Amino acid sequence: MSKTKTKTAIKKKSKPSKPVAAKRKASKPAARSTRVPLISLFELLGQRWTLRILWELRGQPLTFRALQESSGGLSPTVLNKRLAELRDADLIDRQPEGYTPTSLGAELGEKLKDLSQWAERWDKKRR
Repeated sequence: MSKTKTKTAIKKKSKPSKPVAAKRKASKPAARSTRVPLISLFELLGQRWTLRILWELRGQPLTFRALQESSGGLSPTVLNKRLAELRDADLIDRQPEGYTPTSLGAELGEKLKDLSQWAERWDKKRR
């Protein structure tokens, strides 16, 4: 090859290509990923901040901002996502006074209190 053809070939290869936008996959809510209800629940509750949000809502309705502050200042994006997932799972509802547990969410809250008491006893024994 001559020098001219080589330079032309190199130039064509070194042209930057158009940037390709990354596509995000639509994710299914964790609560629907399995047919075993307990595992589905654990997958939902195991997501970061989900249990904290439910725990903070156990006493009284909280607005978005109050919930964000009481949960340690988590990002609005994550909080919005978790609230949507919890609403889709019928564990919380949005009322004029703020977010509140549904009847299923309140029942789960009672179970979490029992689990919290058990965890306290477990923690003392393992120390």
